[in-house]
Amino acid sequence: MEKANIDWENLGFGYIKTPYRFVSDYKNGAWDEGRLTEDDKVVITECAGVLQYAQTCFEGLKAYTTLHGDIVCFRPDLNARRMHDSALRLEMPAFPQDKFVDAVRQVVKANAAYVPPYGSGATLYIRPYMFGSDAVIGVKPANEYQFRIFTTPVGPYFKGGVKPIVIKVSDFDRAAPHGTGHIKAGLNYAMSLHAIVTAHQEGFAENMYLDPATRSKVEETGGANFLFITKDGTVVTPKSDSILPSITRRSLCYVAEHYLGMKVEHREVLFSELKDFAECGLCGTAAVISPVGKIYDHGKEICFPSGMEKMGPVIQKLYDTLTGIQMGRIEAPEGWIEVIA
Repeated sequence: MEKANIDWENLGFGYIKTPYRFVSDYKNGAWDEGRLTEDDKVVITECAGVLQYAQTCFEGLKAYTTLHGDIVCFRPDLNARRMHDSALRLEMPAFPQDKFVDAVRQVVKANAAYVPPYGSGATLYIRPYMFGSDAVIGVKPANEYQFRIFTTPVGPYFKGGVKPIVIKVSDFDRAAPHGTGHIKAGLNYAMSLHAIVTAHQEGFAENMYLDPATRSKVEETGGANFLFITKDGTVVTPKSDSILPSITRRSLCYVAEHYLGMKVEHREVLFSELKDFAECGLCGTAAVISPVGKIYDHGKEICFPSGMEKMGPVIQKLYDTLTGIQMGRIEAPEGWIEVIA
């Protein structure tokens, strides 16, 4: 297949319209079969539930061209499951998980010319989302919904290579106890925007959010989970009911244990422990792992021994192994790779 006329090597991380998107409507208590369309416009009433009460959730995943020339997606079944959980928490009708994966297949296959070639460092970002679409003026769930998926080719999250970042301990809370921090709701990201803009203005790449109840335990950033490496080589990830269950984090922990023979702990992480870790990273779909070199805590600095020049050696191994699996250079566990074309 002939690829779109795009400078793949210099592609940024932003939106580029692709020809097709998937749309399905929920009316009268049921989802329709859905369809591919070339129309990128969303037309809804001014009183739509999403506009009045932020009744919306979303997902993010990628399609890749592998070493062998296949177009694949990475673990879309887990995105389907997470979106199912997000929808139920927001009193939205969950889009069927099998149809979610099929819709991803349809839209990626239809936009195959926009899946970047192997070795370019670029990927096709896939954004499924759903929202309340009919008029709601009282505080209650909508009666009608729309599920959509669009795609856009994106370059590597870090241009010019991955360099450790500096983050700050935020004075804001990302989520409330027993709130919606564990689901991928749009409202979670809206309330983090002021905090991230403030961090950027102060010269930091991201925020570290602590638990809102005691502010003594590490939770996550605005868009990624934390991953720490102890000085004896153990992988540690924070555990909390208000942390989004990252698919990348889950996959990295599996890789650490089953591919690299490392010990893995998923537990509460006290802020006071940070000074004892050897390496720190942020894990998520966009960058896989972003190494953290330094944390700024109200005038004090926590510096990791891995430094500010490059990824620490353990995080580098984890990154290389997981991206190797995604790109077809390393054999994947059963069920991880969904071949599209």
